[in-house]
Amino acid sequence: MDSLVTDLDFIDNRTPEQATAAASCDTKVTQETNTGRSRKLYIESYGCQMNFSDSEIVSSIMFKEGFDTTSQIELADVVFLNTCSIREKAEQTVRNRLGQINYFKKKKPGLVVGVLGCMAERLKKALLEEEKIVDLVVGPDAYRDLPNLINEVDGGQKAVNVLLSREETYADINPIRLNSNGVSAFVSIMRGCDNMCSFCVVPFTRGRERSRDAHSIVQEVQDLVTQGYKEVTLLGQNVDSYKWASEDGTEMVNFAQLLEKVALVHSELRVRFSTSHPKDITDEVLYTMKKYDNICKYIHLPAQSGNSRVLELMNRTYDRDWYINRVNAIRSILGEDCGISSDMISGFCTETEEEHQDTLSLMDYVQYDYAYMFFYSERPGTLAARKLEDDIPLETKKRRLAEVIDRQREHSYIRNQIAIGKVHKVLVENFSKKSDEYLSGRNDQNKVVIFPKKHYKKGDYVNVFVNDCSVGTLFGEAVD
Repeated sequence: MDSLVTDLDFIDNRTPEQATAAASCDTKVTQETNTGRSRKLYIESYGCQMNFSDSEIVSSIMFKEGFDTTSQIELADVVFLNTCSIREKAEQTVRNRLGQINYFKKKKPGLVVGVLGCMAERLKKALLEEEKIVDLVVGPDAYRDLPNLINEVDGGQKAVNVLLSREETYADINPIRLNSNGVSAFVSIMRGCDNMCSFCVVPFTRGRERSRDAHSIVQEVQDLVTQGYKEVTLLGQNVDSYKWASEDGTEMVNFAQLLEKVALVHSELRVRFSTSHPKDITDEVLYTMKKYDNICKYIHLPAQSGNSRVLELMNRTYDRDWYINRVNAIRSILGEDCGISSDMISGFCTETEEEHQDTLSLMDYVQYDYAYMFFYSERPGTLAARKLEDDIPLETKKRRLAEVIDRQREHSYIRNQIAIGKVHKVLVENFSKKSDEYLSGRNDQNKVVIFPKKHYKKGDYVNVFVNDCSVGTLFGEAVD
């Protein structure tokens, strides 16, 4: 990496500069609908794919209440920031953005400003008291209440609803696909998380785990195929723990069975999923992936650390040997070409230099295709913040993270070189960022492939012979 990203680095198709920018927090902005509705809604979404999916649900709820969406904040009547609490930097990004939005609020006093999502649930009181321009604060399980809350604000009141639910899945709401490219779409299959990883705020901000009705998921996927979508990504904090039962108890569906149902919707529909938990991913899931060509051979399997003692402190509920067993199963059942990515945290509480080396050695064993890499940042309210001392000096954290990043760059390049000299089926998603004469898409292993556009277009499947690569990208030529 040309420059050390001190909080997060993601090695995929981004340049070092783009990865550095993304370290603060991935962001998406609503697109235009322009159907003639009387009010305009602008949403900035920060963080994970689940947040982007939630913003599509919010857009649908607000659309029915008379709101079109806009990509221009100066045209908006309502501005929502859909927030992330996973890292301190993500929260600071939102606070800084609220300060900038104050400029628009002063020019348009009637502008309604709301904070949604994980940060809303965690910092509701502070947001209303300290960020004077915030009119409403809404947690991830309360989006159905937005019309009522907007009415309260229109009546001159501050509004808040951050109640968590054990039932809410938004299964009956048809999302407005404002964050998609018209080719790929997110489909949420569950909400919340029952894992209590000691470093993570998600169980406190998104509530307990609940799985969505399998029939509603399949119907949503069928609707997407009818609309012309070519790929879906099934989303959950831990998709492998998906389990749904009908009210009469006659039907039970686990994640492997759901994967099969979605794969059978259409043979030309690509199916991806995220995220898997090492303690829960089963051989049944892997054999289902092997059975269907349209289920992509790629798994995001966060390790977090390569040392068993640290993993126990993190409350990950598996050790190094268990994780390696799951990697071996993936390689054995799906083959060496199956893409595997990971999350890694450097400098967790009490981590020794030897334990840091265990993380590097695990990376050497697996050789991840790419990774999200953090240094540990204490999050208030987590088990680690309450019970463990954040005792690793910042300089040590940064140095260890730099070593992890350097090692991952080596592995990403090695894994990409394996793709050279082979033909890959690529789903075209857009033009290349550098030239409209080239197209960009992903192969089965989730690697970005760039090739001359010729007569091909977005949404096409193209066979591409890969002849070169960088650390984050494959390059090639289309073949008939």
